[in-house]
Amino acid sequence: MTAADRNESLTAEKEAKVETLSLKAYASLYRDELLDNVLPFWLQNSRDETNGGFFTCLNREGKVFDTDKFMWLQGREVWCFSYMYNNVARKDSWLQMALHGAAFMEKYGRDAQGNWYFSLTADGKPLVQPYNIFSDCFAAMAFSSLDKAQPNDRYKAIAISTFENIIRRQDNWKGVYNKAYPGTRALKGFSLPMILCNLSLEMEHLLGEKRVNEFIPTVIHEVMDVFYQPEHGLILENVHPDGSFSDSFEGRLINPGHTIEAMWFIMDLGKRLNDEALIRKAVDIMLCALEFGWDQQYGGILYFMDILGHPPQQLEWDQKLWWVHVEALVALAKGFAYTGDARCAQWFKKVHDYTWQHFRDTQYGEWFGYLNRRGEVLLDLKGGKWKGCFHVPRGLYQVWKTLE
Repeated sequence: MTAADRNESLTAEKEAKVETLSLKAYASLYRDELLDNVLPFWLQNSRDETNGGFFTCLNREGKVFDTDKFMWLQGREVWCFSYMYNNVARKDSWLQMALHGAAFMEKYGRDAQGNWYFSLTADGKPLVQPYNIFSDCFAAMAFSSLDKAQPNDRYKAIAISTFENIIRRQDNWKGVYNKAYPGTRALKGFSLPMILCNLSLEMEHLLGEKRVNEFIPTVIHEVMDVFYQPEHGLILENVHPDGSFSDSFEGRLINPGHTIEAMWFIMDLGKRLNDEALIRKAVDIMLCALEFGWDQQYGGILYFMDILGHPPQQLEWDQKLWWVHVEALVALAKGFAYTGDARCAQWFKKVHDYTWQHFRDTQYGEWFGYLNRRGEVLLDLKGGKWKGCFHVPRGLYQVWKTLE
């Protein structure tokens, strides 16, 4: 190594140490926001004392504006409070919250074949058929996490049978509810392989290390080889079954937030496998998606984009969503912690400033979910059909623990 190379290496090492000290200062901010602002909002406002389960349609102040119950959000909230109980503090109020939601899910949530409905009335009558496998994914996560908090053979059985059902359905998970005409333009989506990355780790105490280790290579291959497009450095939302590109609205679709979230799942798998090359590839893809999706005019990350630059079909393409920015903060924190890549630290500060300035509600707790392109609050709800007690608390926890 030449003297110039040594100096360059020492400079990079110093910069990394400075960035590490700088980012560590954020840990307590994220911890306090989780424990003092976000979790109390859901504890105080979402519990349905009459029928069981949770209300997720909450206005800015936390008042219920619609009583329908969406099963994937019920599962997410059960997971959240049991996870916090398992990993932060053994608070009885958190455990009771998780048990309360799980009892409603267990009683009303599934059809006769064990598929989880999409939505129910407040008192548990089915509203929307089990067309969406993500209800099943978050039910499996919920009961798996609850079993860690309060071991119970029923919880184990629900989690495992739901997981096995997901695996059985994964190649045609919409089944009879699929709107697509068969045989014309068959596409497979990125969302399920992405979630299975995380779900398999969440359920390891039930599935066993051997099965998870057998499962991981397939999931990594799907995410990093099938959906990833090396010539663009980006991940597509939909591809033909053989992995080839479809020049259509669905085939050109990029969701930067999905890519970014998936990459911290992959980083965690890389950490487990001690695979530094996989971690670095995930960091590079995450940063590429962030740069591609960042709105150069107004700041923030765009919701949907077209890989070829055509107009997207989603009318909400230019909105700024809470979960996209929260997941970016997690991915950037992990990317820096695992690799020391200074780009992650620089981007973290940039995304942090935008996110905390625009999404955090300083008056009533929790965070806003939907901004327009200019960064103005579009809907001041704190929860609804798609936003519940999940991304914000999980993200705050992950950033806190990663930077700590």
